[in-house]
Amino acid sequence: MYYVNHEQVELRLQFIPTLSESCERLAAQWESTSESDRLLLHFAQERTLHLAIETVTDIGSLLIDAFMMRDASSYEDIIEILQGEGVFEHSLGAILRQLVQLRKPLVQDFTVFPRESLHPLICELPNALTSFAEAVPVFIRKEMV
Repeated sequence: MYYVNHEQVELRLQFIPTLSESCERLAAQWESTSESDRLLLHFAQERTLHLAIETVTDIGSLLIDAFMMRDASSYEDIIEILQGEGVFEHSLGAILRQLVQLRKPLVQDFTVFPRESLHPLICELPNALTSFAEAVPVFIRKEMV
């Protein structure tokens, strides 16, 4: 029998709509804000991306531990393992892989992170995060049978 920390998984899943809303609002505000007034939007974008990375990888780590999947050696590996175990489809895995590849630039190379445009993932994340949030409970139910 597997032990899934449902409380921690659910807390993080419940945060996903907030991240999706943030992405949508950033994209909408980006178009109506002049380039010279976008500094706060840049920082909001970076924080939203960072929180999305942490949310997805936290949930991934919880699933990996709960279902005794192989140990992950990196953030990208978390996505590879989950995709390989059938938590989500390849197309979603590709977007999530792009997302987690941003972690190092966001948290270590933040002084040189490009701040001249809206990151393309901001527009893709609402659908991707929603799909992820729907796939996780389906996977848990399937595995607990």
